[in-house]
Amino acid sequence: MVGSIIIGIVVALLVYLSLRERIRIKRYRKEWDVIGESKVSPLSESLAGLVGTAGGIYLSLVMLTTFLEVEVPSRVSVSVVSVEPMAAISFVLAIVSPFINRLMRGLKRLKYRFR
Repeated sequence: MVGSIIIGIVVALLVYLSLRERIRIKRYRKEWDVIGESKVSPLSESLAGLVGTAGGIYLSLVMLTTFLEVEVPSRVSVSVVSVEPMAAISFVLAIVSPFINRLMRGLKRLKYRFR
């Protein structure tokens, strides 16, 4: 029971941090449309981006495992939580992706700074 609560809190914290990073990125990229047109919030765009990214990764993993004919267990238990492994992997990769992108941009800037 305590293990599932801790896992739930950790997952919620990671989702929050990932969404916050996605919102930050959207704010820098976003140029607002003409006044009077409907606008979506940065949170809804970020959440849709997170789900879309996880879905794309999931579909790619399913196609890859089907093509390679890899046997993947249908469920994996982590503490008391049972999840589908490819869905969990795709969700984790989608959560981590904005941080990896930020790290890569920082490394690229660092590389150009020392040239």
